Amino acid sequence: MNKINRLCNVVAAVGVLAAGTLHAQEHYPVRPVRVIVPLPPGTATDFIARTLGAPLSEQFKQQFVIENRPGAGGLIGSGLAAKATPDGYTLLMVAPPHTMAPLLNANPPYHPVKDFTPVAGIALVPSVVVVSPNLPVKTVQELAALLRNNPGKYNYASLGVGSLAHIGAEIFNRAAGAKQVHVPFKLLGDAFAETVADRVHYILLTVPSATPMLRDAKLRALAVSGSKRSSAWPNLPTVAEAGLPEATSDGWFGLTGPAGMPKAVAAQLEGTIAKLLREAKIRDALARGGADVVNDSSTAAFAKLMQSEYLRYSKLVKEAGLKAP
Repeated sequence: MNKINRLCNVVAAVGVLAAGTLHAQEHYPVRPVRVIVPLPPGTATDFIARTLGAPLSEQFKQQFVIENRPGAGGLIGSGLAAKATPDGYTLLMVAPPHTMAPLLNANPPYHPVKDFTPVAGIALVPSVVVVSPNLPVKTVQELAALLRNNPGKYNYASLGVGSLAHIGAEIFNRAAGAKQVHVPFKLLGDAFAETVADRVHYILLTVPSATPMLRDAKLRALAVSGSKRSSAWPNLPTVAEAGLPEATSDGWFGLTGPAGMPKAVAAQLEGTIAKLLREAKIRDALARGGADVVNDSSTAAFAKLMQSEYLRYSKLVKEAGLKAP
């Protein structure tokens, strides 16, 4: 009889625990949520996180606190998120450097796909193929031919190894059959100044970063690297329209959590983000920053994108012989 009573007590306790867990998930979140941005303030990743952070706080009635943890090309912030408790209270805003950084390092602190739970895709930010004012090219095809026919003569700028500018330029170079000199800069202003002065010949910069210089006509824009035209510069063709489809590269941004995050929590976040991305004021806010909302923000679509980009970057790193300095 005592054994039966003990068994009943165990069953009851398990039932209470299961009900409590379900209750906690149904009412997620019950405390503030940390959203790690593995890059500095002012970057596109930071902008997108902050644009979505306030609406998420309003929807969930809890603060979604944006926490910048830059360093090592994103390895520090992403590494922290990978090791966090997978309960939905630590999230990570990711972009291409999240995938590229560990591929460039011999002993990375995380795997960009296996160590994370995809939650939702958010936006695409294309880059602009920009050339110095005196470079004798006016189209993508002319630039590709010039680079291909003069190996090592020209150079391209980036904002560091593994940055969006570096990834985009390497993809462009591979598509053009060109091999040119990489000149990484720490500051965007220095990269601009050297390109305007013709000491750097071309650079692929995200639309928000490139726009001020393009408006002042100090640099020449040839095309956008994205899979569709930019809403900010609709008259610029895509690289595919310009005859170099293999150079297509989107700056993609989305939300993840540590591997093992509860499916119910991820589903709540996915549904809420999908709802927010349909709101005109949020779409307009992202567009003002040069970001276009993704067509499909679902977990499944974002997981597929992360996997395909991981394979693409792995191939790029191997073929181009890229590595961290």
